[in-house]
Amino acid sequence: MSQAMSPSLNVFIDGVGLLGPGLPDWAQAAPLLAQGGWAFSDLQIPAPQRLPAAERRRAGAVVKLSIAVADQACADAGCDPAGLATVFSSSSGDGTNCHALCEVLASDDRLVSPTRFTNSVHNAPAGYWHIATHSRAPSTSLCAHDASFAAGLLEAAVQAVSLGRPVLLVAADVPYPEPLHSARPLPAAFGVALVLVPQATARSRAALSLSLGAAAAPDRCADAGLERLRSQVPAARSLPLMQALSCGPVGEVVLEHLPHCALQVTLAPL
Repeated sequence: MSQAMSPSLNVFIDGVGLLGPGLPDWAQAAPLLAQGGWAFSDLQIPAPQRLPAAERRRAGAVVKLSIAVADQACADAGCDPAGLATVFSSSSGDGTNCHALCEVLASDDRLVSPTRFTNSVHNAPAGYWHIATHSRAPSTSLCAHDASFAAGLLEAAVQAVSLGRPVLLVAADVPYPEPLHSARPLPAAFGVALVLVPQATARSRAALSLSLGAAAAPDRCADAGLERLRSQVPAARSLPLMQALSCGPVGEVVLEHLPHCALQVTLAPL
């Protein structure tokens, strides 16, 4: 980047979770991202076994997706989720619930059910997760439109360094139903989770150095199908980073951030 960049933040990845079309988990996704062979297939989001049956029925797709990738990352890191601070990031939130609320408010009977109201808040996935894991650790929920993954990654790294403790990052997006889909088309659901730590451990997969600088073209995926997924689903903006992580990890990745800036991530093996 031609302009000065912010001081770098240095963190380590201890755990990874991934769930998207043709990417059922990180263990199966890593070789596909590194060596090729990925193909689009319908995504099956597993029911979150952490939740009691009643909560599983009430939880929307973004909650289920968030819990699925968070569980993967925590298992990969070998850590107790009850002790993790969290950052949950989503561009779209629960689109189906938003649609249902709009339908009710546009009808003659404008009474909103308590369950719909509970799930309408942007931090619903964080709430379900912390209740299910009996966690009282700090939690942040954020949205930054198409930059939601990069914003979440930067926030999680800042917290890991400033708090001196592991932080779980969860980024997830699910499609809206029509007519909202026409206004905000997201062709598929996609979720990713990372356990970031301030100091390397025996479980650390890679070292990350993050710097925020002037706008620059984000890295793209060489595979045309993955590039469509990356460009159309905000949480899938993580794919270049996931590919770099699966290939070494080594190198630099530029992730699009808010207007007029970009997030540069340098990966190094341990």
